[in-house]
Amino acid sequence: MERTPSNRGPGALAGFLGHWRGSTRFAAGAWGPERTVDAEVTYRPVAGGFAVVQSYRHVEPDGTHFEGHGIFTLDTDHHNVFWYYVDNASPVPDAPARCTWHEGALRVERRGSAGWTRHTLSVSGGVLTHVTELRTRVNTTAGDESGGGANGNGSAYAPFMTSTFQRS
Repeated sequence: MERTPSNRGPGALAGFLGHWRGSTRFAAGAWGPERTVDAEVTYRPVAGGFAVVQSYRHVEPDGTHFEGHGIFTLDTDHHNVFWYYVDNASPVPDAPARCTWHEGALRVERRGSAGWTRHTLSVSGGVLTHVTELRTRVNTTAGDESGGGANGNGSAYAPFMTSTFQRS
């Protein structure tokens, strides 16, 4: 299949393109108290329209900042999306994660050292929403990584952060 922007690239992600401003609400947890911070995210086509780059940033009340960058590409053979994402707070992933579409929302689940993370991104009524949920690893034996959470079946997913944006 010929690689053109119409069959590979931002076409399926067109609703995300642009610069968005809004806020991110963090649930209380090991990362700190419940709080809401101003945030912004940009999605832009790159590589001649064959991929979309995501850039997210927020500043904490103490002046520290968080930033993350992702790249999305379409897997036309399987009709879903690959996402490779890095940020200034998490370990670098080994490989891109495979996203799937669920009722108009882009969803990805990926394994990390502490368990699983599920991201759900959607645009509806001019609002971009990005929900991040965590599922912690549950080990049956100390040092046993095959215990409850190794295959994504640990604790139930719990909200970690919810971002809502409007185009700016």
